Amino acid sequence: MKKILGMGNALVDIMIPLESDTILQMLDLPKGSMQLVDKDRSNAVLTALRGYEKSQSAGGSAANTIHGLAMLGAGTGYIGVVGEDELGGFFVRDLIQAGVDPHLIHSQGETGRAVALVTPDSERTFATFLGAAIELTAEHLGVENGHTGMPSAGGDIFKGYSYFHIEGYLVQNHDLIRRAVELARSNGLLVSLDMASYNVVEANRDFLLSIITDYVDIVFANEDEARALTGLEPEKALEEIAAICKIAIVKTGSSGSLVKSGSDVHTIGIIEVTPIDTTGAGDLYAAGFLYGHSNGFSLQRCGELGALLAGNVIEFMGSKMPSDRWTRIREQVSPTP
Repeated sequence: MKKILGMGNALVDIMIPLESDTILQMLDLPKGSMQLVDKDRSNAVLTALRGYEKSQSAGGSAANTIHGLAMLGAGTGYIGVVGEDELGGFFVRDLIQAGVDPHLIHSQGETGRAVALVTPDSERTFATFLGAAIELTAEHLGVENGHTGMPSAGGDIFKGYSYFHIEGYLVQNHDLIRRAVELARSNGLLVSLDMASYNVVEANRDFLLSIITDYVDIVFANEDEARALTGLEPEKALEEIAAICKIAIVKTGSSGSLVKSGSDVHTIGIIEVTPIDTTGAGDLYAAGFLYGHSNGFSLQRCGELGALLAGNVIEFMGSKMPSDRWTRIREQVSPTP
């Protein structure tokens, strides 16, 4: 079985459903964006919403994808940094219970948290305090660290894996991303990248284009992220992205998704669901797609598995689904292409 290694910001999501968009305007948080905030502002957001219902789940884009892959039965691993605190323990337990091999650095800093504000239309807006997550550096990928269990020089952590999945939120650390994709490529791994947020794409457009062209095999983007990268609408953006990588996926919300590899183009529909919260939809789409690809499924089937997982997760608050839903999903995932 092919194994998938992920790397991302290890965060705990704090989900807060809102009655309207008004609170987003009051907090100066652009709807649908991921805003990086410091600890004080994160606390201020939580204080402003202290009377609202809250739920908690282990999160971070790549961690959600890897968790989903593990729940499908894939061999997985995850690289990230957590604090030696209650939230850090919560995050680690979540990975281990799903069957993910954790390659984690333990920091004296606080575990990062993403306050996810969910409006009635199921859209989510993040105020993210990275905390210890931001301490992940290029050096961690090639230096022996007995305390954390990180690999020896030369990127040994990549050995035994066939895919390397990165979340776009990390691209602000150019040295880390470049070192990671160089090591992945030198160890023969296919590299996949989820754009993660349109404002992050806008701020790192030139770097992203360079990295995708040189190292990335599979690119996941929603229509806003694809537009931020290319300046084009979904169909044209798909063509532009597919021209610089092996497989391009542009997710178009309720319209489904588009997949292109070379001259091979597929239009993927959605499944009928009752949406509650879109948190994790893109991450779980990537999980379904990568599961299919790692098992040799057709691109059409890979996209359908992505849509299956994305559709299921938005029926729940947060990025996790109960075990009985995973049982139902696994029954629908054909073991043959």
